[in-house]
Amino acid sequence: MAVSTVSTNAPAPASAPVGKYDTGGEEMCPYRLVLEHVTSRWGVLVLIELLDRPYRFSELRRAIGRVSEKMLTQTLQTLERDGLVHRDAKPVIPPRVDYSLTDLGREAAEQVRSLALWTRDRMEEVQQAREAYDAAKARN
Repeated sequence: MAVSTVSTNAPAPASAPVGKYDTGGEEMCPYRLVLEHVTSRWGVLVLIELLDRPYRFSELRRAIGRVSEKMLTQTLQTLERDGLVHRDAKPVIPPRVDYSLTDLGREAAEQVRSLALWTRDRMEEVQQAREAYDAAKARN
């Protein structure tokens, strides 16, 4: 029987097969990070809300609800960096900043909204599946 001398800490060869979503880090697969931004708890809600119209920060925070100022700021900055949200700071007193979707952001928001609508429409079936699962677990 042959003994393998391959170190478990060595990186896989470039030709080694990896899963479709196995990133090996941000450097190898940046789309996974963008997917995380778009589908994060607050990212989803920001994108869906901005589909309707541009919002000022405080309006967006009220529209989303239960999001801290810090989390909304971080989410908006992340989505802006990814090219999904446009920040328009107007040089007036008091300062006025509006947030809107870019074309890329609108495309992503429409996809996310479809998933949100599917979730809403299928919630009864999900609840039934949860109850069946819980009942089966309780019997074991």
